[in-house]
Amino acid sequence: MEPVGNQIRAELSRVGADSGAGDAVTAWPTAVGEEIARNAWPARTQPDGTLVVHVRDAIWGFELTQRAREISDRLPGRPRLRFTPGPLPETSAEPSAPAPVEASPEQAREAAELTAGIVDPNLRDSVAKAIKAALARTPHDRPV
Repeated sequence: MEPVGNQIRAELSRVGADSGAGDAVTAWPTAVGEEIARNAWPARTQPDGTLVVHVRDAIWGFELTQRAREISDRLPGRPRLRFTPGPLPETSAEPSAPAPVEASPEQAREAAELTAGIVDPNLRDSVAKAIKAALARTPHDRPV
């Protein structure tokens, strides 16, 4: 079994992060948890000691900025944190998009019947497509 620190250093190198963030990077997954670690990752340390953390998007940046003090307290040296959108390490644990499901001929007929009264052909086609997709989903895929 290879120490996790080697994998972290390799990933840092891949995304262009500096090694000055090393201790924080090593502690990051434990300090923030799996969900945050998939959406935010330490990138570099600024000369003033601020740890710049790349986030998936501005929404993650906003949310984590609200929790910066709490996160900093869990990291070695309690660095000041700055969150900014940027590249993240790729993970194999990312969920893949579900495979598209084809509607049966009966489901396509039902969708056509339900949308027959829609005058605009583009709207009718769009609504029928949505209905076919909803009907094609298995019962356990449907929201309750």
